[in-house]
Amino acid sequence: MKKKLNILEFCLSPDLGGLELFMINCFKSFKNQSNCTIIVEKDTKLDKYLGSNNQFHIERNKFFPIIPALKLAKYINDNDIDIIHFHWTKDIATIVLAKILSSKNPKIIQTRNMTMTRFKSDFYHKWLYKNVSGMHAVTNQVKDQLAKFIPNEILPKIEMIYMGTQQQNIDDKKVQDLKSKYNITEDDFVVGIVGRIQENKGQYLVIDAIKELNNPNIKAMIVGHTMDDTYLNNLKESVKKSKLENQIFFTGFTKEVNEHMKIFDVNVLATPKETFGLVVIEAMMNKVCMIATNQGGPLEIIEDEKDGLLFDRTSKDLAVKIESLYNNLEYKNTLALEGYKKAKIKFNNDEQLSKLYGFISGLY
Repeated sequence: MKKKLNILEFCLSPDLGGLELFMINCFKSFKNQSNCTIIVEKDTKLDKYLGSNNQFHIERNKFFPIIPALKLAKYINDNDIDIIHFHWTKDIATIVLAKILSSKNPKIIQTRNMTMTRFKSDFYHKWLYKNVSGMHAVTNQVKDQLAKFIPNEILPKIEMIYMGTQQQNIDDKKVQDLKSKYNITEDDFVVGIVGRIQENKGQYLVIDAIKELNNPNIKAMIVGHTMDDTYLNNLKESVKKSKLENQIFFTGFTKEVNEHMKIFDVNVLATPKETFGLVVIEAMMNKVCMIATNQGGPLEIIEDEKDGLLFDRTSKDLAVKIESLYNNLEYKNTLALEGYKKAKIKFNNDEQLSKLYGFISGLY
């Protein structure tokens, strides 16, 4: 009889985006097949989002990773950890040190959510990666980069597995309440953008597109927690100066993302180089038409003009794409339906996580 693996999901990131939510998704799935535990940093957005999931806490130390590594090594020994699955690249030094300091010597697996753009051939990176057993690339682009930039002699085993999503139970009453709260009527066409409020997420492009369209029936909903107060204040000032307060709404952080998406006619991903774009497949699963930048991960998700639209990351082109859907609701609905079909088949959450678990457990 095979031993039930002890898997640790590890992420000390202070943020709460696709990377962190995917880690939570892995934890929830893997604990059904293994003894899966979780470590985060205390009082971060991620920690608060998890609530009471019995997570263990370690404080990150950027300059002296040996300090959290000693605590992690003790946790590894005390809990007989077989595999550490981590997601945030900045955690790698802490984890490798903990592996070396522990008596257990667990396997280290990384889910690589970010692009790799430079060679890892120096002594330090060679030392790090020779201690990593496997790397999960979330796109083919990332897989190719890993193979290119990590020297062959220390290259971990690489597997490309897309992230997945699943259909959610929607609170219809909450959707109606949100429509009332933001005064959304049947005549309104709602453009949504979901993600952290920071400049590279491109919320300003949506605002500029709404200005350019100059149509009171086209509204925008900006959903996400604030990472940059100055940027948020600039966005709000831009909305105020353009007298668009009745058309553009800032919701702040919410756990009810799917209920908000159900209000959208279109969801926009405006990041310049999104590695994957979890929010893209989540919108598709909610039967919301996607418009995404024509770079990075969206190119592996969306087939332009078949199951979504791609744009060149200018407000002018975004406005053109929005207007084309506003003027042709049948076309918008067709794209949304095709996107939904693709999300159900190609990005099925259970199937993708099953593949990932097979890859991880197979390395033990």
